Amino acid sequence: MTEHYLKSSPQVYARVGGFAYLFIILSGAFGEMFVRGTIVVSGDALTTANNILANPLLWRIGIAGDLLMHVCDAVVMMSLYVLLKPVNKNLALLAMLFNLIQTSVLVANKLNLIMPLVLLGGTDYLKVFDPQQLQALSYLFLKVHGYGFGIGLIFFGFECLILGYLIFTSGFFPKAIGILIQVAGVCYLINSFALILAPNFSNLSLLIPSFVAEFSFCLWLIFKGVNVSKWREKERYAGTNI
Repeated sequence: MTEHYLKSSPQVYARVGGFAYLFIILSGAFGEMFVRGTIVVSGDALTTANNILANPLLWRIGIAGDLLMHVCDAVVMMSLYVLLKPVNKNLALLAMLFNLIQTSVLVANKLNLIMPLVLLGGTDYLKVFDPQQLQALSYLFLKVHGYGFGIGLIFFGFECLILGYLIFTSGFFPKAIGILIQVAGVCYLINSFALILAPNFSNLSLLIPSFVAEFSFCLWLIFKGVNVSKWREKERYAGTNI
């Protein structure tokens, strides 16, 4: 009975996905604002390098938190696919694939955060470089990380457009959340393409609507979940088995 419930109840997937989503939001905010936001000094390679050397554990915790965040990405991907498959199986799969690409890019991008620890670690073979060169190289990897983050969010932006459509047409989620998620996708795409095409116009403030949309959806999954009767109706109509 319990096993059947865990396999078949959409509320289980909604709650598990919601809590995983919440961890992603909190961990992402911690890494970006509390760790990198306090250690990285824009345009100042020397101060940034000194801050990393003074707080190596905090820097490593930030990286570890990001990796755990991407583990939770997989949980959210599966949960949303299961929940939205009755609406349109092919679009739900496409959304999951876009999210998978995003997560793969961001996981690989974490190597750019590890490189400053390697370069500033005082290893003998790095003594062929002078300290200023190592500081500059460390800062360069952090700049590349910023671009890698933006590139990953391009794929997430497209995922949000599809996800928002599925939520809007589902009948078991509020239409307003679907609209908010699509607005989030547009914001991600604008900011990321601006980073590549016109860097001076790229600004994290463009992502505030994205945060509002994702946090709203996350809380809805945790506290409300889905309208089970309407979800069952969609499932029966689609002929899906979970």
